[in-house]
Amino acid sequence: MAIRIKAHIVQKRKVQKKIDTPFIRLDAFLKLCDAVQTGGHAKLVIQNEEVRVNGEICTQRGKKLHVGDVAEFENVLYEVTD
Repeated sequence: MAIRIKAHIVQKRKVQKKIDTPFIRLDAFLKLCDAVQTGGHAKLVIQNEEVRVNGEICTQRGKKLHVGDVAEFENVLYEVTD
């Protein structure tokens, strides 16, 4: 008897956000993208390992993001553009 497994693949939405500075801190970027409502909320989700930067979990809320970097939170990709 064969077991069939159904998988539902979620398409990740991609948001591009322009910055006018050489870099932006991760917590500020999440606020800028409206991914979180407050800096405290950003701190919490970053510390709880809910945010990835360029595919890797990031727990540094002061992580500097540059053009081309991608932050992921709740299945949404946020890309830094110039």
